[in-house]
Amino acid sequence: MLIIFLGILSQWIAWRLQLPAIVLMSISGLLAGPLLGIIHPAESFGDLFGPFISLAVAIILFEGSLNLNFKEIKGFNKPVWRIVTLGAFVAWIAGSLAAHYMAGLSWAVAFVIGGLFIVTGPTVILPMLRQSKLASRPAAILKWEGIVVDPFGALLALFAFQFVLFARGDETAAAFGLFFLASLFAALLGVAAGRLMGWMFEKGLVPEYLKSPMVFAVVLLVFTVSDMVMHETGLLAVTAMGMMMANMQISSINDMRHFKENISVLLISSIFVMLTASIPLDILISIFNWRIIAFVLTMLFIVRPLSVWLSTIGTDMTVQEKTLVGWIAPRGIVALTVSGYFASTLLNEGFQDAELLTALTFALVLATVVAHGFTIGWLSRKLGLASSAEPGIIIVGASKFAAMLATALQDMNKNVLIIDAAWARLQEARLKGIPTYAGEILSEHTEYEMDLRLYDTMLAATDIDAYNSLVVSNFVPELGRGKLYQTALQVGDPTVFHSSLSGRNLFGDEWNILELESKLEQGYTIRKTPLTAQYTYEDFKNRWIPDTIPLFVKRVQGHIEFFTSDNVVEPKPGDIVVSFSPIAYQQGRIQEKIESNRLKALSQSKE
Repeated sequence: MLIIFLGILSQWIAWRLQLPAIVLMSISGLLAGPLLGIIHPAESFGDLFGPFISLAVAIILFEGSLNLNFKEIKGFNKPVWRIVTLGAFVAWIAGSLAAHYMAGLSWAVAFVIGGLFIVTGPTVILPMLRQSKLASRPAAILKWEGIVVDPFGALLALFAFQFVLFARGDETAAAFGLFFLASLFAALLGVAAGRLMGWMFEKGLVPEYLKSPMVFAVVLLVFTVSDMVMHETGLLAVTAMGMMMANMQISSINDMRHFKENISVLLISSIFVMLTASIPLDILISIFNWRIIAFVLTMLFIVRPLSVWLSTIGTDMTVQEKTLVGWIAPRGIVALTVSGYFASTLLNEGFQDAELLTALTFALVLATVVAHGFTIGWLSRKLGLASSAEPGIIIVGASKFAAMLATALQDMNKNVLIIDAAWARLQEARLKGIPTYAGEILSEHTEYEMDLRLYDTMLAATDIDAYNSLVVSNFVPELGRGKLYQTALQVGDPTVFHSSLSGRNLFGDEWNILELESKLEQGYTIRKTPLTAQYTYEDFKNRWIPDTIPLFVKRVQGHIEFFTSDNVVEPKPGDIVVSFSPIAYQQGRIQEKIESNRLKALSQSKE
């Protein structure tokens, strides 16, 4: 209970304070485990500790690989493949040299651990990307590297171990053949399982309520069968399975992805607390050994930048992108769990210096998680690879009213984008200089064409109620229901429909998009009213013309708050109320101005 609670609490505090979640999870695990001695997960779980961690890593890695659609890296796949191949090889060699000369490990042990330390992994990269506002290119490169290299790091360490035994005469050349056959089997098993699952889903052979649980069970099966054939090949199998399903254009892939993402957040939170809480106190103290510190600094400032800069020579990556990617390489759960396996295996084979591996791995994991977690946002902003602007607003559905509303939001210095499937309907918005996108918001193609992470609010304002609700439902996992709005229903009972299926009802239940368009044709215009201590919101309401429609309030702090049917907005002095006012108000203002000018002219003539 405490493990799960501390993990999720760390995630929540990180979200509230905009801090790296991985760092807080590590700190909470260290406090509850070796420092205060409240929990001892390795002892409590006993023989289930290792299997539970391994199966959880399999699920996390599969969930990450479900996001590896090749469309995402279209146009910059060259640097991605260079980093995960040539870059990984350079990191292996350079990391092995650092382990030997800096940490003082024997060549055999250094060769094995150098292969393992090429991993970064989704357990640490994905939470960092979730909290930072990286540009799409470096974010995609880091994500692909983390997920693809994770299984290959474990396999590379296994290959190095087999080579060490072969060089010592303990293994025959046949062992190498078995290693490659087992790796091939794992990849083929993963591809076949992913293909079979996708085919069954598309043929309707699995009901909707069983799709996610079945994938969950098959992932565990594929991982375990592969790992029984040869240790550490299971990670390759589940990665291959996820990549296969991600590129099959399965219609229900998003539902599975959201389910797996929720499971992964829970598992990452729990496992990081478990692992850090299980670090013995003497291991924690030993990481301050000068050799370990020298090794960690070498990995941070020499090995990682060298591998990225060398492998990306001749690619279109900019200096800024190389600098950022060459710095960000946090190690996580895979490094901790697999190093424990190799530490015990190497010790059994007589390599006594392998007892240093646990402290070495934990020092590298802790240092990279803290250093990269706290600097990824700052460095990306310094290099111009992050959006420093406030998250913007997407309006789905092009209309004259949508263009007018977008203009009012732009006047408030808000980033606005109007999306519509028809190019012609966007003409009004284009004439007003509003950013537009012609495409289907629900299409997977749009997800890869646009960086939707730059927007945190969405208004569904088409003239089709069901479509508006579908858009809202689709984006609930990404934006949250509190940031999703739609115009009122044209037919039906809005109180029933909106409470269960739709977003927050904009401007009241009676103002659907057709009514708003009609008001615009009648001469309604946008009115901005600054509130002061002398002219309060009560004064504004007492003076407004009947049928005035309050749209939103710009708070004095700068954020926007929309008027909705389920939220009582209370504007205060310093805020600006933006409303949709009838022509009578404009005529009254014109008449007031004419009368004011007449009185001024009369006064001047008397003088």
